[in-house]
Amino acid sequence: MNAHDVLTQARSANLRLVRFVYCDNGGVIRCKATHISKLPTRIHEGIGHCYALSAWTGADTLASVEGMGPVGEFRLVPDPDTFTILPYVPNTGSMMCDQIDLDGRPWGADPRSFLRRMVARLGEREMRLQAAAEHEFYFAREEAGQYIPADKSLCYSSRGMDDQAEVMDVVLAALESQGISIELFHSEGGPSQQELSTSHAPALRAADNICLARETICGVARKFNLIATFAPKPFLNTFGSGQHLHFSLWGTSDSERPNKNLLYDAQARGYLSQLGRHFIGGILRHIHGLVALTCGSVNSYSRLLPHYWSSAYNAWGFDNREAAIRVPSTAWGRESESINLELKPSDHSGNPYLALGGIIAAGLDGIENQVDPGEPQQVDPGNLSDEERERYGIRRLPSTLGEALDELERDPVLMAALGPMLSTTYLAVKRNEIEVFKDKTPQEVVNEHFTKY
Repeated sequence: MNAHDVLTQARSANLRLVRFVYCDNGGVIRCKATHISKLPTRIHEGIGHCYALSAWTGADTLASVEGMGPVGEFRLVPDPDTFTILPYVPNTGSMMCDQIDLDGRPWGADPRSFLRRMVARLGEREMRLQAAAEHEFYFAREEAGQYIPADKSLCYSSRGMDDQAEVMDVVLAALESQGISIELFHSEGGPSQQELSTSHAPALRAADNICLARETICGVARKFNLIATFAPKPFLNTFGSGQHLHFSLWGTSDSERPNKNLLYDAQARGYLSQLGRHFIGGILRHIHGLVALTCGSVNSYSRLLPHYWSSAYNAWGFDNREAAIRVPSTAWGRESESINLELKPSDHSGNPYLALGGIIAAGLDGIENQVDPGEPQQVDPGNLSDEERERYGIRRLPSTLGEALDELERDPVLMAALGPMLSTTYLAVKRNEIEVFKDKTPQEVVNEHFTKY
């Protein structure tokens, strides 16, 4: 879609506002909006945004980053390909934005531009990444100042689907109307916890879809007097919510294996190619720092516990749901196209552009250096003895956001990929959030994350 198409559709739909949307370094989806009468110019020139907003945190505080104060601005420039009409608010459309400096170049602290760079690096090697997400979330209500689940359904129960059938039907229709294809849906482990899986898309579009899905589900829920929360651990006494990322590598149209799934090898165990093993090796080599990007909040680390199916160790395995990287079994008759990898330590408080960009950077390091991931684990790594884990090179993932940030800061590959401005800004934002929450009780941390994601 181009700018002319956007203007035609916006006018035909009688839109009044078009939101210019982005996901910030705190993992919060934010926006400004232009009136339809100004869209013909704003779609090209963007909307001004203060430098300081790159250092704005998920706690709505301003981190201290040199040059990111009240002076100076970049532009929110929309990507016409992402234009959609929002079905849950009146007369409003939206587009995802790149952050562009006044000299016309990508703003150095922009997460979406970071993912664009990583996609380009893959392209230089004649590869592209397809990705999708499993979205876990809760429906809840606020009563007497407390958040409570909207129902008491059991895991995978048909009762759970019945209880929220009306709101989910509207959710599905809203996503379909915006071009997001649905794979699976079921009730999850906690009371009124849901899981919705969307279809694979090119990496940038996949990150856009993650933001759009979260916005849509929350927006539709409000129409039913419900709160949809994607917080990693919204209730202390039950299951947390992940955003498991699925991804696969494909040859570009001009490569030696045009439009073929590069993870596929018909002769290999689980159909996983050697290149796929090296990609896993790279992710596992960097995963202790990578989780700072994929699990981006203080609340995240209440979820990443052994024996909770969220993964707590840097292990991998075939259909091992306690491993950080799972190789799912393939679809019968569609083995070559369906093989993919799943990263389990990931949630909606992590910015999806940073998460997918970090996965690419880590995986490419594995390919370029032919990193061996070791043997796949066929048991829960948490059931191994300390001696066995040491023998297999399995380490516990960070147990706090602070530990994850320390690992990220020590990781030269991820830091170089992010670049000096984005890495400095992200670390400052997240360390500020740690400071905000350091004296809060676990329940206060839960309460303050509940409606942010």
